[in-house]
Amino acid sequence: MSNPQQTDTALPTFDEFPPTSYEEWRRAVDKALKGASFEKRLITKTYEEIDLQPMYRQEDIANLPHLDGLPGFAPYLRGTNPLGYHDSSWEVAQELPQGTPAAFNAALRADLQRGQNAVNLMPDRPTLAGIDADQADAEDVGRGGLSVSSVDDLAQALNGVDLENTPLFIQASTSALTFTALLAALVRKQGQSLAKIRGAIGMDPLGQLARDGRLPRDLDGIYEVMAQLTAWAKANAPQLQTITVQGSPYHNGGASTTQELAFVLATAVEYLRAMQTRGLSVDDAAPRFRFSLSIGSNFFMEIARLRAARLLWAKIIQAFGGNAESQKMHIHTRTSAWNQTAYDPHVNLLRATTEAFSAVVGGCDSLHISPFDELVRVPDDFSRRVARNTHTVLREETHITHTVDPAGGSWYVENLTDSVARKTWALFQEIEKQGGMTKALESGWPQAQIADTATKRAANIAKRKDIFVGTNMYPNLKESRIEAAPVDPWAVQSERGAALKQYRASANAGQKQAALDALAQGGNVVETAIQAALAGATLGEIAHAARTHAKPGPTATAVHAHRGAQAFEALRQAAETYVARIGQRPQVFLANMGPLTQHKARADFVTAFLGVGGFETVYPAGFGTPDEAAEAALASGAKAVVICSTDPTYPDIVPSLVQKLKKATPGLIVMVAGYPADHVEAFKTAGVDDFIHLAANCQALLSTLQKKMGVAQ
Repeated sequence: MSNPQQTDTALPTFDEFPPTSYEEWRRAVDKALKGASFEKRLITKTYEEIDLQPMYRQEDIANLPHLDGLPGFAPYLRGTNPLGYHDSSWEVAQELPQGTPAAFNAALRADLQRGQNAVNLMPDRPTLAGIDADQADAEDVGRGGLSVSSVDDLAQALNGVDLENTPLFIQASTSALTFTALLAALVRKQGQSLAKIRGAIGMDPLGQLARDGRLPRDLDGIYEVMAQLTAWAKANAPQLQTITVQGSPYHNGGASTTQELAFVLATAVEYLRAMQTRGLSVDDAAPRFRFSLSIGSNFFMEIARLRAARLLWAKIIQAFGGNAESQKMHIHTRTSAWNQTAYDPHVNLLRATTEAFSAVVGGCDSLHISPFDELVRVPDDFSRRVARNTHTVLREETHITHTVDPAGGSWYVENLTDSVARKTWALFQEIEKQGGMTKALESGWPQAQIADTATKRAANIAKRKDIFVGTNMYPNLKESRIEAAPVDPWAVQSERGAALKQYRASANAGQKQAALDALAQGGNVVETAIQAALAGATLGEIAHAARTHAKPGPTATAVHAHRGAQAFEALRQAAETYVARIGQRPQVFLANMGPLTQHKARADFVTAFLGVGGFETVYPAGFGTPDEAAEAALASGAKAVVICSTDPTYPDIVPSLVQKLKKATPGLIVMVAGYPADHVEAFKTAGVDDFIHLAANCQALLSTLQKKMGVAQ
């Protein structure tokens, strides 16, 4: 037994272990790299032109100016609420793209009972343009958003919703005046208080200009309406924001995170100056801003971007003389549309989850998580439920809400936040030098910057350095495609037109015309627009009257909206069209040489590589001689052959096998798996058409192969 007088030995502490220096770690890394470049292998280059280190140390945050800030205090890098999500979490603001008021209301009421707590209304294009449904192109009515043409439409869409206690976000852009008129008329008809309405009916004309390349009227007129809406909201609906700055037009063009943020901030500054010019103070205008950012897949970059955004906006408002409350940035986030894929769409679940997690860690105020089928159809009950439950899991099961600014203090995140802020500020200052965001858009500078980044992304996607699981890597050729329910646009427009006809018939024509005439004369356009809506005027009639004296709007080169996976999806679609026409997939024969250990690794790689383009491989056991392989390949009827073996065996196999194949079928496509650098030219001379290897341009190679095999035109 131990002696009771004996004292326990003290527990060891970390002080007893000698610390490892960076230099020691670096020597160990260099040894493991065996002569390979540290910079090329371990430093990650980003589209933001930020070099990510493999390891961060306390020295990397030395002297950073923002480290002494606290949550809830300017410059708000660590959040605008001292309690973070402790007292209330982010708003669940799911977009509902249902096209008719009845369908929208059914989905909204169901979702508000099951976790959603904010209305996020996206109008369709005719509504955004101020065109009534019966005057628009049928194919545009209710497509990608809600068709609203009257107070009754809005009443039907929001039926059963407690507007005084449910935040309402309407992505109205240049139709904000008409939407405000319809909403205010509805609230007054229902006897509710405008002062209790909260949310945003946001104008974002420059975002619309970047997206569409044009505006329906002159910017001076738009800014005058924006100023009047902002002043009206301050007096009548103090919890309603009137200016939205959206990053999605830039994000969906392939912009980097710093480009999106810089262009958003430059846009906001232009709006702020326009409001000041029209008599509003910075403290009147700044709280009316709501920023909307798309969240991409670079997890830590997005966290850093949201933190940097609050910092930069606070600095901007401070420079304008705004008070601490005005310096708070209100951020809505949505998971990326650019990252979504039509093939293997359930992978979108995982993409949206990681993107949402970074938005929450970064401190967003509201969030839309894209349903996995959002890209291919109007999301159904199941996909909407999964998206809503992702919010719930993040809030209830990750414990992320128990910590204020959970990323704060991380050497990596703090350093990255500073880098993002500096890169963003440099871009912002360049736009300022050009005279602001309007002049920059008209000159095409932001568009060129985004196009350059998009080109870099496309090159990396083509070579599969950037991976879309299920599309340019790990394809599932047996997947069952999600099909959108057929929509009869003429029937939709007919339904909407019948409702509008009845609505117009119920209005007092004299009172309505008098209200529209008053609106056309200008003056207090917000109140006169509300009176026109109360008198029975439609959205299109209000918009037309409000633009009576409007001048033509500016034009610019639109940012090319696309998705990263589209080029590879086109390859798959071409193969599917071929299957429908021919009855089978385009086939490629694998000339596997030697025992399994000799050919399997490359045969498997080639099968997956070709599967990305919708090709099916004929995968036989290994052949003993080139003659056996040639005979089997020719008998298969395949239009292409890939020789699979090892580099050391290729010189004895490839020339003779290619010669036999080409002699028998001159048009046969013959490729080699791998890239035996010392023999490439000799193999090409022997007749090899191409090489399938890790560094190959997958998109270009498969596109060429499809054309040669008659799969694509």
